[in-house]
Amino acid sequence: MAAELFCVIMAGGSGERFWPLSRKKHPKQFLNLLGRETLIEQTLLRLQGFIPPEKTLIITNRNYVEKIHSLCPEIPPDNVIGEPCARDTAPCVALAAGIVKALAETSDPQIIFLPSDHAITNRAAMISDLEACSRAAREYDALATIGVAPVYPCTSYGYIECGAAAEGFERMFHVTRFLEKPEADVAERLLAQGNYKWNSGIFLFPLRTLCRELKAHAPELFALSGAVADAWGTAQFPAVLEREFNAVPKISIDYAIMEHASAILLREASFVWDDVGNWASLRNHFPADADGNVGNGSALLLDCRNCIVFTDTPDQMIAGIDLDNMVVVKTKDALLVSPSASVSKLKRLLSEASGSEAFGKFL
Repeated sequence: MAAELFCVIMAGGSGERFWPLSRKKHPKQFLNLLGRETLIEQTLLRLQGFIPPEKTLIITNRNYVEKIHSLCPEIPPDNVIGEPCARDTAPCVALAAGIVKALAETSDPQIIFLPSDHAITNRAAMISDLEACSRAAREYDALATIGVAPVYPCTSYGYIECGAAAEGFERMFHVTRFLEKPEADVAERLLAQGNYKWNSGIFLFPLRTLCRELKAHAPELFALSGAVADAWGTAQFPAVLEREFNAVPKISIDYAIMEHASAILLREASFVWDDVGNWASLRNHFPADADGNVGNGSALLLDCRNCIVFTDTPDQMIAGIDLDNMVVVKTKDALLVSPSASVSKLKRLLSEASGSEAFGKFL
C-alpha cells in the first residue's frame, strides 16, 4: 500500500538575486520568469494529479499569504501558512511536520518538501523519482532527498557525497555527507570524483522518521512541531505559532538534521533541474542569438556577446554597443548593469541600499 503523501511548498524566500524585477513585496516566486505562470504556479502545476490540493501546504512569509491565495485559489486557504518571521528551512520543516501530524489520516504519512521557485522539466520523471524515494524511505526507515548529477564545477550549489548503492532501487544511494557551496578548486575535484551530486533542496521525509531525527538533533524544533500539532485547527493556533516560531533559532534543514541523521538516501534525478539562482541562470532557459546574447525584451545589440538583457517594459528599447558578458535588467523605476560574473554581489549591493533613505524605496 502506498504511503499517504503530503507536499509542502517552501515559498518564504525574498528573491533578492532577481532585483530589480523582484522586490520585498514581490519576490522571485511571484515572477513570470519562465513562461506565463509565476514560478510558484508552475510548481503547483507539476503536482496536479499527484498530490491533491487538500494535502498541499504552502509555507511562506506572512506578508505573502494574500498574494498566494490570489495566485493559487485551488489550495484551501488554511493550507497557506504565514511564518511570523524568517527562520530558514529547518523551522519551516518542523512547522509542516506538526500540521501534517494533525491532518494525516494514517499513522506514518510522508512529506515532500519542494522549493517554490525552481525550474524542472519532465514532470513525469520528477514524480517517478519521488515515488521511488517514498518506497525506499519506508523500506530503509530513512530520510530521502533528490540529488542532481553535476555537469560542471558549480560553486553556487551545495554537494552531497554518495556512498554505496541502496539495494533494490535504481539510482539510489546511501548518503555519506553534505557539503556547503565549495570553492572553485574543490568543485573541480568533486566533479572529477564522480560520486557527488548537487543538492536540489528537494526532500521526502516519513513523518515518524523526521520526528525521531528532530527529537535527537533539534529538540527545540521537535517541541515546535508538537505545539503546532496540538494547536492546529483551534483558535489558539495563531498565538501558538507566533510564540513558538519566534523562539526557535534560524537554521537550515541541512545543518539541523541532514548532517546528523542516522540514515539518508539520495535518488539521482532523472529530470532536468535548475534552481534559477540569479540573472545569469536565465541563459539556461532562453534561446541565444548568434553572438550568445539572451533576453526577453526589445533589445538592439551591436557587436555585443554573451549578454543577458531583460525588461518588464517591452514598449521601451534597450540598446547596447560592444558589450561582453554583461547583464542589463530594466524595470519602470530601476536599472541594473553588471558583468555576468558579478551578479552574485547583488545581495551585498541591496544590503547597502537598505541603509539609504534615497535607495531604500526601490527595494
